[in-house]
Amino acid sequence: MSLLIYAESADGKFKKVAFELASYAKKVAETLGTTVTAVTVNAGNVSDLSKYGVDKVLKVTNDKLANFNAKAYADVVKQAAQKEGAKVILLSSTTDSLYMAPLVAVGLDAGFASNVVGLPVSTSPFQVKRTAFSNKAFNITEITTDVKVLSLAKNSYGVFESTASAAEEDFVPSLNEADFNVKVASVEKTTGKVTIADADIVVSGGRGLKGPENWGMLEELATVLGAATACSKPVSDLGWRPHSEHVGQTGKPVATNLYIAVGISGAIQHIAGINSSKVKVVINSDPEAPFFKVADYGIVGDAFDILPRLTEKLAAFKAQNA
Repeated sequence: MSLLIYAESADGKFKKVAFELASYAKKVAETLGTTVTAVTVNAGNVSDLSKYGVDKVLKVTNDKLANFNAKAYADVVKQAAQKEGAKVILLSSTTDSLYMAPLVAVGLDAGFASNVVGLPVSTSPFQVKRTAFSNKAFNITEITTDVKVLSLAKNSYGVFESTASAAEEDFVPSLNEADFNVKVASVEKTTGKVTIADADIVVSGGRGLKGPENWGMLEELATVLGAATACSKPVSDLGWRPHSEHVGQTGKPVATNLYIAVGISGAIQHIAGINSSKVKVVINSDPEAPFFKVADYGIVGDAFDILPRLTEKLAAFKAQNA
């Protein structure tokens, strides 16, 4: 019996969440007295996973899986779990993996817990801690099924090297043609900058920036920090920024190490979508803005004055410590 993870990749390269998931799985496997097997789809150098404790890699290479297909990918993971006799299947909390996870659970007649934020509280009975009520609380969930599916919340565990010698095996699952009735017409990808999905730091702007022509100073701060840029829902609705940058409960949820909100008042839907971020910094000219109530650090002032000075100071600090 092994523990199985789905190691997510893009353009042949593993995402950071794959290494966090492998690190987490290694620790859980030690507790359960078992090994870690990863299943990959069209990934490149799978040996990278061995640095984080993966003992075996099932490599799936198939042109039909070039674009993400939730049903087909879930079926691949299900068949890998059945092949390995895995009783615990782990996925990350990316949009793709969260789409897949319930399908995997249904296929394996397994219990499913999402938004897991720590190592199992207990393995007998099997209990995990997870976020609830839009990240405003935690609960302890007990899974009583023989097979268990978990999705790990992003940045909730961390990435830790634990070198292993991973065996590699080509895996050829059977694909159901009915899963491919939906065709992908095109895929638009962000290039040349950090994406929201992979970012540890996000710098986000709201209507307080007054227009798309002022986004340059936000991008300059993001460049200095190595951060992704994002925006609130009104900003994307106005067409100032693409909808792919909209973060919040109705957009992309983020769980970064640092979230900087500039000119965002803090609607409840926005806060719910970013509340899992570890440190939240707010810059707003309105001292009564709701965002200040949930922020770890707040600056009351004009963003047009604060952002250039903050960027300058951070750039100088980085130069001194390079």
